[in-house]
Amino acid sequence: MEWTGEALLIGVRRHGETSVIAEAMVAGRGRHLGLVRGGRTRRLAAVLQPGNTIQLTWRARLEDQLGMFTVELLTARAAALIEDRTRLYLSQLICDHLRLLPERDAHDRLLGMALRLIDSAPDGADLARFELAVLEDLGFGLDLASCAATGSTTDLTHVSPKTGRAVSRAAAQPYLDRLLPLPSFLTTRGNASPHDIADALRLTGHFLQQQVWGPRQIEPSPTRELLMEILSRDV
Repeated sequence: MEWTGEALLIGVRRHGETSVIAEAMVAGRGRHLGLVRGGRTRRLAAVLQPGNTIQLTWRARLEDQLGMFTVELLTARAAALIEDRTRLYLSQLICDHLRLLPERDAHDRLLGMALRLIDSAPDGADLARFELAVLEDLGFGLDLASCAATGSTTDLTHVSPKTGRAVSRAAAQPYLDRLLPLPSFLTTRGNASPHDIADALRLTGHFLQQQVWGPRQIEPSPTRELLMEILSRDV
């Protein structure tokens, strides 16, 4: 079996003396792993940097095998990321999030969002939207369309930390100490202040911990805390 596709490299781990197992998000195919022979050589090591876009050819005798990758560099980002600490942290976090997805299950919307995030100036609002999309694709999407208590679709200001459903300002008043703030930019168009970004990332972080990291016994990426501090430092 064989296929070729464009992919974002999201991880590499050593295998044997000279090879690596590469992990990539492939357009139309999702998260895919493959063995790269000679992947630790100087030539291929420069190509196999997380954050780079590569052309992959995968070959295996059977579909459910790990298979072999041959790789060709399409877009080199690693050097530019290393020069910009915030972009580097953002790229690392995005790759960590993409590695949460099931193998060989296409998530092209997330791949497109990830590439736009990596290639643009670091933006906490877009990161929060990306994390909401990750939760949705994992089956834990938040219901931010209407108030859980009244059904209202306007003036939604909070989210239940248990159900992930929005709550309107009026309905939230007796329970403010139990609810999570819902920044308006997550439900309507508009600018996000540093305070809004901090609230949004605390919101997505809560549900990532509750639904994904905790049940899978995964420690959250330390780069996420660093990014939260950087992207909301004016709070």
